[in-house]
Amino acid sequence: MHTLCRRKVLLPVTAHKRTSFQFVRDEVKRRIESRIWPQGSLLPTETQLAEEFNCARATVNRALRELADQGIVERKRKSGTRVKKEPSKHAKVEFSLARQAVEKQNSIYRYALVERSVVPSPGWLASQLCVSPDARVLHVICMHYADNRPFQLEERWINIETVPDVEHADLTSQGPHEWLLNIAPFTEAEISFCAISADGRLAEFMGTTTGTSMIQMERTIWKDGVPMTFARETHHPGFCIRTKY
Repeated sequence: MHTLCRRKVLLPVTAHKRTSFQFVRDEVKRRIESRIWPQGSLLPTETQLAEEFNCARATVNRALRELADQGIVERKRKSGTRVKKEPSKHAKVEFSLARQAVEKQNSIYRYALVERSVVPSPGWLASQLCVSPDARVLHVICMHYADNRPFQLEERWINIETVPDVEHADLTSQGPHEWLLNIAPFTEAEISFCAISADGRLAEFMGTTTGTSMIQMERTIWKDGVPMTFARETHHPGFCIRTKY
């Protein structure tokens, strides 16, 4: 066993109460950047890290998966996790508010609130945000238009415990994403993209036909390690994403 695996590091008392995967990810990254675990070295096992950080092995697994996605470590079955010898290049994706994206293409922006309600967190959302199943969330459905044509359907769930002011916020003239950036800016985000075929509901909102291909983005946002919101944003047919690296 690599001698680095036996290294013990004391954690703050607060980390022992409920260690998040973000905490584990950031601490592992810090040790790598400070050369506690140099390039090419073998990290402790998930079980060892889970014991040290006083958390579930699944929490460690998710933290290491994110570091692998960032090109910081490489993971091989039965061989463990190693610090990469050469950093990977990553594409940089810039995200704008729907308003900014529409105005950037010299179109007239319009926003419409379709529905809002305070509901108990659905089971899948409680798992996604790591909140209790009975947590109160604000569920918002809204539309963004470009020259009066559907540009984006935004469906969002906001954790009221984390952002209490949102429960009574006026979202009739300003979208929830824009409101959140002004009132409660986030510190971390996890984003995924997928290609979907529009069902009847989406087709109606987006002014297209059932089966039309569209891009859908899912975004989970935290503030200082506390879950804030989960959003599902569906873009009009033909929408494209450009990256730089």
